[in-house]
Amino acid sequence: MIIPVRCFSCGKPIGHLWDEYKKKVASGENSKKVLDELGLERACCRAMFLGQTDLIELVGKFKKS
Repeated sequence: MIIPVRCFSCGKPIGHLWDEYKKKVASGENSKKVLDELGLERACCRAMFLGQTDLIELVGKFKKS
């Protein structure tokens, strides 16, 4: 799935933060610390990041019949 541009619950723009979050977590930083640094304080916005599964590469492998 692709990260939404805005949080579904509160409407805060969050899409532009996804690449930086993904990069920092992949380098081994703690998710909580990264979310705090990015300014995501609300539980709804944090849930959008923590519940995100990056499946775009997996889905792209399959052809449409």
